[in-house]
Parts: sequence; structure tokens; C-alpha cells
Amino acid sequence: MRDMGGDQVEEAVAGAVALLRTAAGERDWSVNAGRLDWSCRRTAEHIASDLIAYAGQLAGRPTDRYVPFDITFDECEGVEDVLDVIEATGALLAAAVRTAPREARAFHPYPFRSANREGFAAMGVAEVLLHTHDIAEGLGIAYEAPAQLCEDVLTRIFPHIRPGPDHWRTLLWATGRGELPGRAPVTEWRWNNNVVIPAERLTLQGVTPAAAADLQAGGTGGFEWIEGGPCEGTRFAAGMVVKAYETGVHRPQWGVFVLVRAEDGRAVGGMGFHSAPDEMGHVEVGYDVVEAARNNGYATEALRALSAWALERDDMKRLIATVDHDNTPSQGVVSRAGFTRVSEGDEQYVYELRKD
Repeated sequence: MRDMGGDQVEEAVAGAVALLRTAAGERDWSVNAGRLDWSCRRTAEHIASDLIAYAGQLAGRPTDRYVPFDITFDECEGVEDVLDVIEATGALLAAAVRTAPREARAFHPYPFRSANREGFAAMGVAEVLLHTHDIAEGLGIAYEAPAQLCEDVLTRIFPHIRPGPDHWRTLLWATGRGELPGRAPVTEWRWNNNVVIPAERLTLQGVTPAAAADLQAGGTGGFEWIEGGPCEGTRFAAGMVVKAYETGVHRPQWGVFVLVRAEDGRAVGGMGFHSAPDEMGHVEVGYDVVEAARNNGYATEALRALSAWALERDDMKRLIATVDHDNTPSQGVVSRAGFTRVSEGDEQYVYELRKD
């Protein structure tokens, strides 16, 4: 799987600064940047401010707020000075991403109040690509973001957006900056960092479309697995995520989660939903644990945490689990997690857990 990290941040910044430097001295940077209310210079300052803010979050790792510092441009005499600051802040974010542990997370408000190093890298790249587009539009110069960077962003922080034939045009449309045939204009948007659900000894980490595609193809999904993982069930579930993403029906919080041990950051299994809740608020859950990690209570612990999280959602009323007649260990897992057997088929029992 291609990483989303410091290299991508540096690539985005280098391309943006190289383009904008060609217009630093001969254009009027006081005009509005594209459809924004900001001037082109103010938008360039905003890029640098976001890059340093993300670097600060990832370095300080607060869990409930932004690190309270800001950057000023009072001593920037011209656009060249601002572009120098963009280069410097881009380098700082790249360094913060490279040195942050894989399990590090820090506060970001939307939608689940945290992001990991991939999330901050993706948000930084998105800010650079999109606002370079705005500035270029305001200055009347051409800009085309690299397609691979756009795909990197879309598959990490826009998992709810159905991919289109052109990654750059899709990203512009998804952020209210363009049109796509057959799709309504976007007037409000937000990106979507993956959800992480804490349990006692584990975290349940939401799988992005990028990670799901890698798991489906036989990779690790960016996780460090114990020996024997991931299981085929996890790879199959990842394929369901990919299909849902490609057809535009993926709802990230109702996808697949990888079970990661808190003690060593290693993945031991997968768990998730077969789909988003139906019109009655019902959804089926499934799971598997790598053989070397079984009989440690991980599945029960994770299912309790996932079930509690799910039943707090407004659109959720009933969780369902189906278990083969001869799978006694799995029957024990769902029972210990609070599920009740409600029916029996020719080969499987059906269990449910309802909202109180």
C-alpha cells in the first residue's frame, strides 16, 4: 500500500510553491482566491497556518483541543516571504508525520475528534492542493494537482465520496469547487478521519478505503499483524468495504475495524458491520481473530465495545450475529458480549442485542 506520509506532504508543497513562485512578482495577490472571500495572499498564509497547526497537533498530541499557538506573517514583506513560510511549515508537518508512532492520535474536531499521522498528512496535502487551486484561479494561472496525491487524499479522508473517473476533478467537486456529470453540486462538505473505538486492551481502528483495498489485495492494510494475520474473513470484509466505496454507499462508521493491541500496537483480528443499518435500524456484525491470539478474550472485549458504540447511534436499534451450530467458541463470544439467541436455522443460530 502506498503510504500517506511525509513524502506526500513534501510533494504537494513543492509543486504548489514552484507554481506560485512563477506568479509571485507579476500578479495582483490582493484579488480573491477563486470562490473564496480571502485574497490570494491571505489564502497562502492560511496554507502555512494549517500546515503548522497540524504539525503542532501531531507533535503535542492533545486529545481534547487544538494546541493554542498561532503563526503570524507581520514580517513577510512580499509573497516570496509567504511562500518561504509555506515551505518551512510543510517541512515541519512532514517531519512530524515521519516521527509520530503509527498509533499516535491527536485532536481534530470532525467527525470523531481525532486523527492519526495519515489523517494529518492527508489533511495537510488537501489544504495545499485545494488552496493552490483557489490561488491559481484567482491569479489566472493553470494548476493541475497530481492524480496520485488526489487519490491518496480521497481514499483516506473522503471515504464517503464515490470515486470518479478523474481524481482531481472528484476532489474539486467534493469540496464545492467544481462539477461532475450526474452529481449534484456540493455546497457543504467535511472530510472524514477514521473512527477509533477504545476497549480495555485493544483499540478498534476503522479501515479506510485505501487500507481496505490493500487488505483485499493480500497486503497488511498498513497494520502490523501478529503471525498468521490477517485472516481471510478480514480480507473478505475489506473487499465489502471496497465495493461499497466504489459504488458510493460506504458509510465509514459502519465498515470494518482492525483490532489492535494497546500493549504493542499489533493487529490481532478484524470486526465490523456487514452494511449500514437498514430502515429498521438493524445491522449484522461479524468478526475473526488470528489463531495465535485466540482464547484471550479479545473478541468478546471488542464486541462489547463495538456494540456499545453502535447502540449509541441514533439510527441503530438492533445488532444481529449469526453463528454456525458447530462454532461453540463464537457462540460463547456473542453470549458473553450480551447477545441473546433468538432463532435457529438449518446451519446457524441467530443472536441479537437490542437498544434498551
